[in-house]
Amino acid sequence: MLQVGVTLPRSPGGAAGGFPMAEPAEGDNMGTTGQEMFGSSPVTIVITSEADTWDIDASSCLGCGQFVDWDRMPDPEQQAHIPRDILSKPTKELKKLAREGYWAASRALRAQVYHQIIQHVACRLVTPDALVYRDVVSRLFGKLSVSSHPLPEFLEGCSMPTYCLNLEGVTALKKILICVGNLFPDITYSPILPSLVALLLHYSEDEAQCFENISRLIASNAPHTSYIDQSFLAHQASCMTFGDLANKHCPAAHKLIASTSENVFDVYSEWLSWLFHDLPFNYAIRVFDVYLLEGQKVLYRIALALLKQYRLSVTSAELEGTDIKADLKAFMQNIAEHVTVDKLLERAFGIRLFSRKEIWLLQMANRKALMERGITMVQSRQSFHLAVDMQNFSSSIVTAQEMRVIWSWIPERFSLFPPLLLFSTSEDGCSLQRFYACCEGYEPTVLLIKTTEGEVCGAFLSSDWSERKKSGATSGFFGTGECFVFTVRPETERYEWVFIKKPELAKAVPRSRQRSPSPSPASLLGSSPDSRSISSNRLTVPTPQRKGRLSPFLAIRHFLLPSKTASMFMSGSREGIIIGGGGGQALSLDTNLLWGRTEHCETFDNPPLCQENFKVQLLEVWGFQNT
Repeated sequence: MLQVGVTLPRSPGGAAGGFPMAEPAEGDNMGTTGQEMFGSSPVTIVITSEADTWDIDASSCLGCGQFVDWDRMPDPEQQAHIPRDILSKPTKELKKLAREGYWAASRALRAQVYHQIIQHVACRLVTPDALVYRDVVSRLFGKLSVSSHPLPEFLEGCSMPTYCLNLEGVTALKKILICVGNLFPDITYSPILPSLVALLLHYSEDEAQCFENISRLIASNAPHTSYIDQSFLAHQASCMTFGDLANKHCPAAHKLIASTSENVFDVYSEWLSWLFHDLPFNYAIRVFDVYLLEGQKVLYRIALALLKQYRLSVTSAELEGTDIKADLKAFMQNIAEHVTVDKLLERAFGIRLFSRKEIWLLQMANRKALMERGITMVQSRQSFHLAVDMQNFSSSIVTAQEMRVIWSWIPERFSLFPPLLLFSTSEDGCSLQRFYACCEGYEPTVLLIKTTEGEVCGAFLSSDWSERKKSGATSGFFGTGECFVFTVRPETERYEWVFIKKPELAKAVPRSRQRSPSPSPASLLGSSPDSRSISSNRLTVPTPQRKGRLSPFLAIRHFLLPSKTASMFMSGSREGIIIGGGGGQALSLDTNLLWGRTEHCETFDNPPLCQENFKVQLLEVWGFQNT
């Protein structure tokens, strides 16, 4: 028999009272003892109210068993010593404990911590609580069964995992979701919500407490963070953001998926389902532990770690002719065969993501792109593969299939749009001034170069070429960390800003130290390799972006790089153009667009993209329709 000892203050309405922080909570002076049957094992529940007995019994269950099928519930992990003051520890220490799986040692501890964390989530002033839930349940259901009430429209087409809930728990899950739909009419799409409610029910004292806690997560208003997407637009923006992050942090997996799937975005649109539908309960609940403390950013981390693990477990040959979405789903369901939950979280927190604010900016940029495209209601989104029309695309340098590969590297908010030819030496002539005239006003652009030796390389350039005029005749470098250079033939490879691969190079820089002058790119074009190297050492952070522009990964004004040459993205003058700098240029072209040079540079840490000194056979610049 499992003995459960829990000290829990009760409110007059029966819901759990607030948990003590520095001071113990007050409670009424009633004590009750009851016995319930969970499965085939009797469980004794003792509830007392003395304010000085807040010891946590590691084997206790906090009265949260009524919704759980204990035959399916994993056993608690190895018992650990639980300090009396654990509920009053600072957030930073709680995060560390959650990452290490501390809550897994005790169901009672997990239940108490969940309630306390959620009660401290900043949320809107008017947020429905347990008392409101009881009133709404009485009004909505009365003596009618739950089955006579349809689920909210925002759950249409969404799966409803039940994990280890029993029949009573499944009924409670549906009731809570119906009440959420009644009290939060602004929610129009939220596929993650059923999973979160189901997980909370495993550790909730009753339906009302679970409803109150999920309501606080829905109503969270903390800056630059969110828990639950509540519209199709927000959900799609999150999926696009994950696609951007996968492109940056999981290039091998991204390349594999892009080569085997017609619609990569469709694959990435399942990323939340990997975490809160496909993962087994003992993995999903550990994800939930850290999610409550750290918000949506931690979900990106863990999904990226899963994607990396998936790439380690499969080969291109194995995926040929298979449904990659179904294969990923099966992989997540059987994740225990590949990695332990502790190792998974360790790898997730080893991924060096950008700050919460920068990820939020990226999501806002993706939302803006979706709105500009008119994608705000539930509908399918054109993937980057489909944006490059195989039948109608025509280039003198790359095939449609090669352009699809390039489009797969481009940030999601731009790859929504089909390519638009802006400039071609075969049609517009070999003139730098004509190049500028055709390309100015377009942002971003893709530069393609074919040499007389048949090699093909290029660059994705995040900023308008008119930026070169900002500092007069001797403009410096400009652009953002989204720029990258690439090769297409003979090998296909991309080289991103060095900070993407080595984020440890950067640190926050005070605003007063953010700007310093850059040398003229003309001096770089006309100098010898030795003098070029000397000059480039004086380069610092480029001019900040225009006010209000959303271009994440991000304006490098946020960072101070020890090697000041690692932020030279693009530059143009009457003498030529330069892409990438520091110890050399990734690409440089003369004023006639006929001769060029490529070298290793510090900004992209790239090898030469073709023969070091090359003659241009063809050059094209592509923009994005409707941008």
